[in-house]
Amino acid sequence: MDFDLVVRGGTLVDGTGAPARRADVAVRAGRVVAVGDLGARPGAARTLDAHGRLVTPGFVDVHTHLDAQLGWDPLATSSCWHGVTSVVLGNCGVSFAPCRPEDRPYLARLMESVEDIPAEAILAGLPWNWETYGQFLDFLGDAPKGVNVGGMVGHCAMRYQAMGERSMEEASPSPSELAAMQEMVDEAMAGGALGFSTSRTLLHRVPDGRPVPGTFAPPEELAALARVLGRHGRGVLEVVPRLDMAGVGLEEQRREVEWMGQASVDTGRPVTFALAQTDLMPGLHRGVLGFVDQWVARGAELWPQTTPRGVGVLFSLASRTPFDRAGPWAALGPLGLEERLAVLADPHRRRELVEAAQPVAGQEGFFRGVWVLGPGEARYDFRPEASLWALAQAADESVAETFVRLNLESRGQVVLSWPVLNQSLDAVEEMLSHPRTVLGLGDSGAHVGQIMDASLPTFYLSYWVRDRRLVPLEEGVRKLTSEPARLFGIGDRGVVAEGAWADLNVVDLASLGLPVPRFVHDLPNGAGRWVQEGRGIDYTVVNGQVFMDHGRHTGALAGQLLGRPAA
Repeated sequence: MDFDLVVRGGTLVDGTGAPARRADVAVRAGRVVAVGDLGARPGAARTLDAHGRLVTPGFVDVHTHLDAQLGWDPLATSSCWHGVTSVVLGNCGVSFAPCRPEDRPYLARLMESVEDIPAEAILAGLPWNWETYGQFLDFLGDAPKGVNVGGMVGHCAMRYQAMGERSMEEASPSPSELAAMQEMVDEAMAGGALGFSTSRTLLHRVPDGRPVPGTFAPPEELAALARVLGRHGRGVLEVVPRLDMAGVGLEEQRREVEWMGQASVDTGRPVTFALAQTDLMPGLHRGVLGFVDQWVARGAELWPQTTPRGVGVLFSLASRTPFDRAGPWAALGPLGLEERLAVLADPHRRRELVEAAQPVAGQEGFFRGVWVLGPGEARYDFRPEASLWALAQAADESVAETFVRLNLESRGQVVLSWPVLNQSLDAVEEMLSHPRTVLGLGDSGAHVGQIMDASLPTFYLSYWVRDRRLVPLEEGVRKLTSEPARLFGIGDRGVVAEGAWADLNVVDLASLGLPVPRFVHDLPNGAGRWVQEGRGIDYTVVNGQVFMDHGRHTGALAGQLLGRPAA
């Protein structure tokens, strides 16, 4: 056979931003070996028909928390349903290494507290056969996986190991403690880490309510750790900055961007940080982007990271509702969906639920910002008429009555979204239009009982590229592929070119879309989480093997560890 795989007849959007063109793509031994018109050249073990479809590189998701989930879910659901072929773990300062054996429960509960991944699922679903970050990467490298995986070492784990309980205080490390953390970064980078991450937001807390280790780390400590990346000549610093508190003014924004810009200039390494809009601080993103521009002009590599839609807390009858604090609603908790529907169908019980919900249901300001996503197609464009309040007003009902009615009509398939970040799509458009903004914050694997944003690539391509035409198709694909890959130092991913790894998608752009998220109980110990499939991606190929075929796993698990030379 000449080739292991040929993708024929598609419109190639190669990830570089170059104009789309008709081209066949041939693959051998996991890499692209020919791009162009292959004619009738025979000899492929498998051929994919891409006529009328786009052929793109696999999408690169640089902000996930799949650190635990990959221990029991080699497909990395829901990411696998949205064309993602490479993921980065260890964001937001949280990772499971370095870790002494006695600290395993602490790191599991820290991850639960920060990222809403059940600690018991983490402890039961991982082998915990590592102590250093390099050893954790050994585990990832050996584990069967459908996607390529890289990771950053988390500041929380390093600081806790070096400083113990003092790591959560407003205390600087001693010289020996700082040296110990530098050694941990050095070990992680030598083992193949893609960088290190830290969290400075006061919203991230350990279970007893204290801010996570590293929240109060002085810029000098962060600069010292970043210098390790500089010595290695690779790696990215990822930050959750202190920009999400009410009252953050221009001076606070300037100082926060300043230390990141200075760290980048001093080390030559890129810094990427979370940036989002909220209605409480509607203009913050503009101020931050202005300071970013100033530091970029001074030679810094700063890359604000945002998501292309609102980050929405989800409610449904199958998971939790907006009324759960009311006694009769709380009593639904132990029941399955069909049992809950039976309660709603009983006139007496239904009246009891509606009456109990009245103190919450009258909160007009809240429910005007709670949107009905379904049933059917999930929409995230915040149309005023689709808020739960507007639907209740149109039907002359309370919001509780409308919620009950919609669930009875749909057999419990109604899902509500309450965006807490990126509440204005106009602001999202501003951020996405900035040349330094990268796509991220999808949080795949995190906040599993609250949000479902792993479908970021499908939404970005269908809404911003196809429907809104914010950017040309070629640029939209570049933002999902080569740009994040190069930022994180995995430059042989994210493009379709001879010699590159054969991570590919075959996409039906016209039919690309999102069904409503579903709440399932498939975590270890039966814990629940949100999942969301996609439509319009015919095939996803990872390292030359067809991984997903019209949304179904083929059985292939060809994912590799990123950050180390592959065999």
